[in-house]
Amino acid sequence: MAELTALIISFFKAIGKYRWHAVAIAWIVAIIGWTVVLRMPNEYQASARVYVDTQNVLKPLLAGMTTMPNLEQQVMFMRRTLISRPNVERVMRMVDLDVKTKDKREHEEMVDLLMKQITIAGTERDDIYTISYSAPNPKLGRDVVQSLLTIFVEGSFGGKKQDSDKAVQFINDQIKSYEEKLAAAENLLKEFKIRHNGTLPRGGGDFGGQMAANNDALMQARLELAEAEQARNTLRRQISGDVRPGASGGGILPANPELDARIAEVNKSLDALRLQYTEQHPDIVAARRLLAQLQERKKEDAKTTKRTSDPGAGYSPMLQQMNVALSESEARVASLRARVNEYVARDARLRAQSVQAPEIEAQFSQLNRDYEVNKENYQKLVASRESAKLSGDLSSATDMLTFRVIDPPTAPDTPTGPHRLRLFSLVFAAALLAGLGAAFLMSQFRPTFLSQSTLREVAGVPVLGAITMNWTEEQKIRRKRRLYAVGAALLVLFGIYGAGVAAMLVRPTL
Repeated sequence: MAELTALIISFFKAIGKYRWHAVAIAWIVAIIGWTVVLRMPNEYQASARVYVDTQNVLKPLLAGMTTMPNLEQQVMFMRRTLISRPNVERVMRMVDLDVKTKDKREHEEMVDLLMKQITIAGTERDDIYTISYSAPNPKLGRDVVQSLLTIFVEGSFGGKKQDSDKAVQFINDQIKSYEEKLAAAENLLKEFKIRHNGTLPRGGGDFGGQMAANNDALMQARLELAEAEQARNTLRRQISGDVRPGASGGGILPANPELDARIAEVNKSLDALRLQYTEQHPDIVAARRLLAQLQERKKEDAKTTKRTSDPGAGYSPMLQQMNVALSESEARVASLRARVNEYVARDARLRAQSVQAPEIEAQFSQLNRDYEVNKENYQKLVASRESAKLSGDLSSATDMLTFRVIDPPTAPDTPTGPHRLRLFSLVFAAALLAGLGAAFLMSQFRPTFLSQSTLREVAGVPVLGAITMNWTEEQKIRRKRRLYAVGAALLVLFGIYGAGVAAMLVRPTL
């Protein structure tokens, strides 16, 4: 603690040796600094607060019919780009600042200065934004803020209708292009269908499906034909006497049950083979040959069979009904045979076309695919055009964004800067520190020993004694006068500082 006290005393003694230099430097720094502070021009800050309402009642009502713009994103973009070089240059033109610049360099410097002095505060959460600008002229500040507010409001609406019209025009051009593509695709499809009318798939199926369906229909027709022929042959045998009615309601009995059973079995086997093979297959040929032999044998047996001796048997009602049934059966057999022949002809035609049919189907599928793609794009473009028109009409007919100016820009009466009281005090403190610092540095450049301990530490030898200065009366009077002069200089400096602070508190515009 004693060493610290000795160090502080040595510091003040060193400064006291050059006290006049310290006072002079403090006065010089204070006078220069205060002059600069007092000569600084006043700054008047103009500001405006605006509320942006992004909630619109039409937004939920038209959500599924049109594309609603992202209002929050538009406002955020305008806020971030408001202080851009094009907008600042536009502000300069609006307030006639551009006519005050002499050359391009001054113009660029003024643009940079404006970009630094304009501030925008606010958050997207509150939707309240504050635009501020500080200028030496209050009217200029108000005009600049008003211009920025105008650009901010116009920028949120400007160009919406124009952008919508451009979008509609672009979509119309695309629709015309797709209309031409659709017409060309329809003509190609029409020509292709005319050229390959008999080969194209029907009912939405392919060529293989048509062949399978035709084969199934052919087998079904052959089965029905075999059943109809069997029923017809039975009626013929009944009419010819191969089967005769019983005497007392005993029913109709076959003349040769064993032979009829074998014929029925061969017919059944032949029908099953026809479902799998063609008429030229060896199994079918053998079955037909066996059936012909059995039928020939039955005819021979029928010749030797005794017919009834009843002369009125041929005129019985039952025989007439059987003749009618035989006629209907013959007609059905002829109809089914014609159907079978038609299916056979179709099968032959499809087999003949089976080589080129897959290629035709592939070409037809490609044409259909191209047509469907163009048609789908065309329909989407038409829907987008209507949505774009509705969006443009909505933007031009209603206010999607509502701007409410909470605090309009005004020309302030009192300056907001510079803060002269603070700067005045900082200059005073800097002057005192400069004087003390200068005196201390001079004592270091021209060092002297101010105490016995300092001399002993530096020399490294013991100090035997000290001789005090014996001042004369005249010298003592001069020393006192110097001390009084230094004190008076400091008191005057403090007085000037106090008077300046008081004046600034009374009149802030000083």
